[in-house]
Amino acid sequence: MTGTLDSTKPSVEDERAEPARRGKLRIDRSVLRKIAEHAANLEPDCVPVARRVAGIGTGKHGATAHVTGPDRQLHVHLDLALRYPAPVTSTVRAVRERVGGELERLAGCRAASVDVRVTALVPQASAPRVE
Repeated sequence: MTGTLDSTKPSVEDERAEPARRGKLRIDRSVLRKIAEHAANLEPDCVPVARRVAGIGTGKHGATAHVTGPDRQLHVHLDLALRYPAPVTSTVRAVRERVGGELERLAGCRAASVDVRVTALVPQASAPRVE
């Protein structure tokens, strides 16, 4: 009789090991920044805006984030554009909740503050008029 080893389950020895013996996990700030940006961009009223370098358009970008502080007291600073006429205060509240929740869920980090700067209000593109 032959058996197979299920490597997806942790061994009993791994489960019993003290946390200090399992090793440390460090998540780079660039990863936390990307999580925050992605979470903000998932909000329906957050919209991408044109990126310009020296006055030349170089594509579009969504929210940009800057993350500082220790893992359990992160300070997140977001710049984003909103669709006009979205309700700014409720949209920003939803962005803060989503960003904090995603950082906790994906990285185990707590956001002590999520500062949001709305950099633009972008009107919805209207359909071309036919005359």
